[in-house]
Amino acid sequence: MYQISELAESVGLSRATLLYYEKLGLLKGKRLANGYRVYSDADRQRLRLMQQLQAGGLSLQECQACLDGKLDREMLGQRLAVLDAEIAEKGKSRDLLAALLGQSSLKDWHEEVERVAPDLHRAWLMSQGFSSAEAGLVALVSKDMNAHDAYMAGFMQVFADLDWWGPGTAEATRRALSLVPFAPETILEIGCGPGMATMTLTEATAARITATDTAKVALDKLKARIAARGLNDRIEVQNVDMAAILAPERPWDVIWSEGSAYILGVEKALTDWRALLRPGGVLVFSDMVWRIDKPDDEVRAFWAAEYPTMATPTTRVAQARRAGYRVLGHFDMGREAMDTYYRPLATRLEALEPALAGSRVLDDLHREIAVNQAGRGQFGYEMFVLERA
Repeated sequence: MYQISELAESVGLSRATLLYYEKLGLLKGKRLANGYRVYSDADRQRLRLMQQLQAGGLSLQECQACLDGKLDREMLGQRLAVLDAEIAEKGKSRDLLAALLGQSSLKDWHEEVERVAPDLHRAWLMSQGFSSAEAGLVALVSKDMNAHDAYMAGFMQVFADLDWWGPGTAEATRRALSLVPFAPETILEIGCGPGMATMTLTEATAARITATDTAKVALDKLKARIAARGLNDRIEVQNVDMAAILAPERPWDVIWSEGSAYILGVEKALTDWRALLRPGGVLVFSDMVWRIDKPDDEVRAFWAAEYPTMATPTTRVAQARRAGYRVLGHFDMGREAMDTYYRPLATRLEALEPALAGSRVLDDLHREIAVNQAGRGQFGYEMFVLERA
């Protein structure tokens, strides 16, 4: 027989807990003539069994039901379902904490936050020390703030020898320029890359052009092109974040941005860049858009992760009008624009396969090329020409 303090010590519980169990009817001791409570070994084993049931997540009431009768299998099934859900949630919490500490990839987390709260996602990344340009690249390209530098090093290794860093053609640039209702004197090019559109704009206009980007390797290629053609008096190259371009004393006649507005976010770009234009000035930008209402599941799933705010041309036109623009025109840049980008990219990846084997950069770009082939006609690049109202 055990006195209450002895029983409590043998099962690792407090005396107060055992008294509470007696009050609930979970434990029933015998009172001796001297007033002391005593308990049998059966009581001790009952407590041990109850502890094992509690370890399975059962409440005291559920433990009592199991001890005093048959197992309630329905109740246990419900408890198991709740526990599985809690374990899954805690697993997610654990995975996120590990990822934030750099122990695993943050890709899925960045994709989800970019989908549900893109503006706050970028702001949060900036609070972690990234510039706004870097925040956009983390959100949409590397998708892992802890591995961003390494990812971008591989990414730039791929693109360093490519002329086109996005879909486009000289013909599309000239066609968009033909929709501008005046001869521009000044053009601000945002996200110029290696300068393919820059060169076309220089040939087709007499404007002074300021070409901006944050990728040094791209700007170096553009500077080499400028020097080779003797265009230093026409083109000024600046390494500047597209979100941090200061308003000039004289607002720009034209802002040109082929394939880069998505990094800032098209709606934000429409608002922010409008303030840099003179009244009646023109914004020209290109963007990936949906061509059909119901793309294949694989195609939709890919772009839902890679570009969650991708829209139709109709949606972009509506956004432009709400932002204070008159739409001068827009057009499909065509299959040639896509092939101009993706064909050299595929060739470049093949050449770098040994050097980048196993890297996420290689996997991501191979997957994008595959989706481009599978999704022909379901998405493409659109050029928009907008006048500041």
